[in-house]
Amino acid sequence: MIIQTGNRTDIPAFFSEWFANRLREGFVLVRNPFNPQSVTRYILDPSVVDLIVFCTKNPEPLLRYMDLLKPYHQYWFVTITPYEKDIEPNVPDKSAVMETFRQLSSIAGPDHMCWRYDPIFIDETWTTDRHIASFRAMCETLAGHTRAVVISFIDLYEKVKRNFPEVRTVPFRTQITLTQAFAEIAGKYEMTVKPCGESKQLENAGADCSGCMTQKVFEAAVGQNLNLPTNPNNRRECACYITGDIGAYNTCRHFCRYCYANADKAAVLRSIKNHDPKSPLLIGHVQPEDKISQPKQVSWIDPQMRLELF
Repeated sequence: MIIQTGNRTDIPAFFSEWFANRLREGFVLVRNPFNPQSVTRYILDPSVVDLIVFCTKNPEPLLRYMDLLKPYHQYWFVTITPYEKDIEPNVPDKSAVMETFRQLSSIAGPDHMCWRYDPIFIDETWTTDRHIASFRAMCETLAGHTRAVVISFIDLYEKVKRNFPEVRTVPFRTQITLTQAFAEIAGKYEMTVKPCGESKQLENAGADCSGCMTQKVFEAAVGQNLNLPTNPNNRRECACYITGDIGAYNTCRHFCRYCYANADKAAVLRSIKNHDPKSPLLIGHVQPEDKISQPKQVSWIDPQMRLELF
């Protein structure tokens, strides 16, 4: 199976000690965000965990625990934008994050790394021209350390509207302009631009719209074919395969204004008071009324060779 760590929070940035403890103990408990008394127990063992997927804005705290990750296949999505502290208050200096990205690539390999330049929004400060210039400079720094860069344009979820009320959607004509410029720049640095959850029409601007967390991407990271179960959780507009997330909402302390995972800052501060690095749960401890279930975990690796037809 595939364990994912970053669709609800940033585990490498803020909970690396907890995650290392989970790897040592060989299991993790995950509370259902929509039914809190329902808790899932996942075994963490390379015999059944084919791949661990990370999504983070700061992988540096987890570098000290890379020995624990050696038995596992890994794929890293690292978000690095050019935004400043008024938008991303607690994200480290971008040059430092890019240096960590390069270090991580030297350990995991560039085929196990993906740079995310998202979400993209346009205003008087972050103009189309400024985005293009920033993207070009970052491509130059990250060249050779990844083959893919994911982009997306800001979605106005209710949480985003509440925390970033002045932001606006990006007109489709501007999306085309940016995608075309990004694809041309990225191609010079041997990177492919992959829009996330965006219109297929961006293919006409030179992008690969096949998705960013796809079976093909995961198979390349594992180095073998995978038999993935049907995933009922996929968004209709998204080709990504998302399952087995061990994070929790309202726990990310980056406090980015565009965040869709946090309700607000107060909710995060309340949650993290209950974090115990020794607990099998990311937040809090098991309660008497909790119902813990153990799903059947098997490897999804397909041992049979497949004949590729061209």
